[in-house]
Amino acid sequence: DKSARLALRTQQVLAYETDVTATVDPFAGSYVVEKLTDDLETEINALLGRIEDLGGAVAAIEHGFQKDEIERSAYRITQETDSGERVVVGVNRFQLDEEEPYEPLRVDPAIEAQQAERLAKLRAERDQMAVDSALVALRKAAEGDDNILYPMKDALRARATVGEVCNTLREVWGTHIPTDAY
Repeated sequence: DKSARLALRTQQVLAYETDVTATVDPFAGSYVVEKLTDDLETEINALLGRIEDLGGAVAAIEHGFQKDEIERSAYRITQETDSGERVVVGVNRFQLDEEEPYEPLRVDPAIEAQQAERLAKLRAERDQMAVDSALVALRKAAEGDDNILYPMKDALRARATVGEVCNTLREVWGTHIPTDAY
């Protein structure tokens, strides 16, 4: 039953949520795909222009632009979904008569233990001095105006963990807390 429902839901999502049925033969003429691509490009360029007008990506983040756009879009989509204007399979169309019981994914504790062992082995086998040196170089780049991608790549090549790299950057820059833009 679940496999059949998944196949049906896949067809319903394609039919009602992707707009693939909005044209008679969507991929027969590439002009349809080209038109969709051109429309998307126009919208992207307009949005990038608004970001540039604010002074660039960082300034836009500081002004709460991206956060505001995401919230505005989420609100609009929720209104469209609630009104039925936007079809969301299983939410406002094609719902089940009765709710299926939720079955959380149970991760085998052995997997966590294996990952902890792999991490301990990595830390034991790597050249800690090289890792520390690479993280210091990353910190120095982050504190200045240098491109951090190269020292970050060097730190990862020296087998620093993603957590160690992120913590180094957090120590320099802190954690971004978005402003409320109402």
